[in-house]
Amino acid sequence: MRTGSVLGLGPHGFHRVAYVEWGERAAPRTLVCAHGLTRNGRDFDRLATALADAFRVVCPDVVGRGRSDWLTQAEGYGYPQYLADMAALIARLDVLEVDWVGTSMGGLIGMMLAAQPNTPIRRLVLNDVGPFLPKAALERIAGYVGQDPRFETLEALEAYLRRVHAPFGPLPDAAWRHLAEHGHRRLPDGGFGLAYDPAIGAAFRQGVQDVDLWSVWDAVRCPVLVLRGAESDLLSAETAAEMERRGPRARVVTFPGIGHAPALVAEDQIAVVRGWLLGG
Repeated sequence: MRTGSVLGLGPHGFHRVAYVEWGERAAPRTLVCAHGLTRNGRDFDRLATALADAFRVVCPDVVGRGRSDWLTQAEGYGYPQYLADMAALIARLDVLEVDWVGTSMGGLIGMMLAAQPNTPIRRLVLNDVGPFLPKAALERIAGYVGQDPRFETLEALEAYLRRVHAPFGPLPDAAWRHLAEHGHRRLPDGGFGLAYDPAIGAAFRQGVQDVDLWSVWDAVRCPVLVLRGAESDLLSAETAAEMERRGPRARVVTFPGIGHAPALVAEDQIAVVRGWLLGG
């Protein structure tokens, strides 16, 4: 594993976007893995390790998360900035095309990039997200995003993650520990906080409504694989079925006993992603 960073530019200046990189830089294919709203690129360690023999795998921390800089103005946290940052990252990688795996927010970033003319996205994997986001699910997320809880120990922070992210499914203890180890920041008083800027929740505080992105979906032309947790409240079975029928006509794979979102650490989940990416 290697670490790196690229400078993104927003209305209030430059900011650093950190990433980790796996595999050979000269690999024939490059894969970008983009995480969910409050998470970071280290969520993909297991997936990246499993794909590093065939791909150069790059896992960024979206601005405001992980090791990336926090923006000076909360209104900067939004998809226009995220898309610009990812375009800068792809330019840094010096490749003509990339495959993309995106969980939740990371999937929406990938979908929006893939919908653009002359997109560099070759194949797209959307992990439990689609072009319709129901209000009820967004309200659930709004209930915790942007909070800034303090924890006395890393174990207490891990317990919080287990509760908030219970829909990830029955992960092994080592996986939960991994999420905590890479999902915290040390506080000046010696305690632990979450590894993201609480200001990323500002958009949610402006009011939550259904989000309709079907026009974006219909503009996507590359092959798409959709992963869905059978118990997901963000990607309904009806939306997934519609994604099979229209636009790029995705292939949908559903994992039982999981909500939002499959963590992509289980062998069966990784096998589906690997097989599909290498199949075309």
